[in-house]
Amino acid sequence: MSWWLLKELLLKLNPTRRLVLLIGIILLFSTGHFGVSGSEVNFSSNTSIFGGIIILFVLMLELKDKLLAKDELSAGKSVQSALMSERNPKVNGWNIWLFTQPANDVGGDLVDIVKVNKEKFGITLADVSGKGLAAALLMAKLQTIIRAFAPDFTSVAAFGEKINKVFHKDILPNSFASMAYMQIAENSGSIELLNAGHLPPLLIQAKNIKQLGKGNAALGLMNDSKYHTENLEMSTGDYLLVYSDGVSEARNINSEFFGVERISNFINNTTYNTPEQLGQKLLNHIYSFIGECKRHDDLSIVILKKE
Repeated sequence: MSWWLLKELLLKLNPTRRLVLLIGIILLFSTGHFGVSGSEVNFSSNTSIFGGIIILFVLMLELKDKLLAKDELSAGKSVQSALMSERNPKVNGWNIWLFTQPANDVGGDLVDIVKVNKEKFGITLADVSGKGLAAALLMAKLQTIIRAFAPDFTSVAAFGEKINKVFHKDILPNSFASMAYMQIAENSGSIELLNAGHLPPLLIQAKNIKQLGKGNAALGLMNDSKYHTENLEMSTGDYLLVYSDGVSEARNINSEFFGVERISNFINNTTYNTPEQLGQKLLNHIYSFIGECKRHDDLSIVILKKE
């Protein structure tokens, strides 16, 4: 264990600090003495003391860097929170609940709503590959692209192709994002759904739960991906539930996944009147399932109800 900890520490250091730390370790376990003498000065000290001071100095530098990184992540978290939409956006004829919770300081899930025109709104739930700050930056880029181009397209499929081309152009190799984009209109039960490699949403109609299609390729995988949409007709009281893999792949102490079946069974065995009630009860059920285990992915949920 000691060797593993030492190896991990050395691999995390930059070359200069790695060299200084090795010198400190060598001096720490050395039994020799050295001295500096002159006509009036005579100084001598055990080399292990200097070795300990050097190691302590390196650790203090690493602690300083960690605190600075923590401050930057905290600032990033504040910016990310400011970019999020309100949880209960007002759209006539609809009751909407939006929720996202990062597993770490910042997350790679995007939950957002944008006004397309006077009557139409676009709701997005996207999951950027990777974790941490890199995923958060790509998420912010994707949010900017969606907000910038959504008002310019009357075709949701063409809008998806445009997003994919722009997102693919500047992302890191092997990066991508799954996305479910829903366009709704005020006082209408129609939903135009574009699924780009995301988990199939669940359509809830009087306790009858239907899993929708898987859709097309995730964003950023290929420059020329083609997309199609699925049109849904919602009746009063119908729900549409969209979620990230942080929900279905939440794990308990036995490494069991929460799974889609548990989501469906929970919906069938609970009572709710609004999307927020359903969402909060589902979250509490997930937290109870996870218990004390660490969450490995962001939790994001979008629920729409036709009023």
